[in-house]
Amino acid sequence: MQRTSAAQKTQPLNDRLSNRNFDRLAGFIYRYSGIKMPATKHTMLEGRLRRRLRATGIPSFDAYCDYVFDNGGLETELVHLVDAVTTNKTDFFREPKHFDYMRDHALPALMAKGVRSIRTWSSACSTGAEPYTMAMVLDTFLEKHRDTSFSILATDLSTDVLEKARMGIYPSELVDPVPDVMRRKYILKAANSARHDVRVTPYLRSRIGFGRLNLMDPSYSVGEPMHVIFCRNVLIYFDKDTQAKVLQNLCNCLIPGGYLFIGHSETIAGLNLPVRTVANTVFQRL
Repeated sequence: MQRTSAAQKTQPLNDRLSNRNFDRLAGFIYRYSGIKMPATKHTMLEGRLRRRLRATGIPSFDAYCDYVFDNGGLETELVHLVDAVTTNKTDFFREPKHFDYMRDHALPALMAKGVRSIRTWSSACSTGAEPYTMAMVLDTFLEKHRDTSFSILATDLSTDVLEKARMGIYPSELVDPVPDVMRRKYILKAANSARHDVRVTPYLRSRIGFGRLNLMDPSYSVGEPMHVIFCRNVLIYFDKDTQAKVLQNLCNCLIPGGYLFIGHSETIAGLNLPVRTVANTVFQRL
C-alpha cells in the first residue's frame, strides 16, 4: 500500500468511526469469523482500530475503510483487522473441573479402549494457556503409562496470539493457578530476578503444534480424528446458527467415544448433535 505523507500521518483526535463504516466492518467480521459485533461494540472497535491507523499511517477511519473495502487493501489488512477485533482472555487451569474430568475419566476411559496415542485439540487456544495446561495434565498422567503418548494441536484465528503462544512467555502471576509440582517441572523463572516473566519449558512447548484455523471454515483440516477437543468460551461470540455449524464440524473431528469440552457459560441446548452429556459442559461423541 502507499504510505501517507508525514503531514497526513497523524490521525485527528476528533476523528470517529462512522456508523456506516462500523456496519461495513461488523458485517465483514461476522461473515469471515462468525463473531457478532453489535452496536454496543462500536467504541471498542473504534479504539482498537485507532491503534491500527497509527501503525499504518492511514489518516482517518474513512480512509482506512476505503482502503480495505474499495482499494484492494483487504488481503494485506485481513490478519491485522482480525487481530484487532478478537478478544483473547486466557488463564492456566481456567475452569479446572474440565481438567479434572479429563484426568480422572476421559483419559482412563480412552486407555481402557486400547488407545495408545492420544490426539487432542485446543481449537481456540488464544495465547496458549489452555493447550499448555492440557499438556501438563497429559504429561503428568502418562508418567505412569509409558506405553502411551499424546499430541496437542492448538489453533486460533489470530496470528498475534499464536505467536505469543509459541513463545510461551507469561507474567509470573498468570501461572499462579498451576499446582506447585507442575510449576516446578514445566515453568522456568527468568534468570534476571528483576524480570517478572516466566516461560514454559522447551520440552512442553515441543509437545504442541500451533497453527491458524478459522472456525467458520466449511470443514477443519486437522488430520486424524481427535480423542479430546476443547472449544471453550468462543461459542458465546457466535449466533445460534453459527454455533450449530461449528459444533457439528467439531463433532466430525472426534472419534466415536471422544470428548468435547465447551465453556461453562455455553450450552448445546436445542442443537441436534451426535453427542451425549457426561459432565457439566462435557460431551461424548456417539
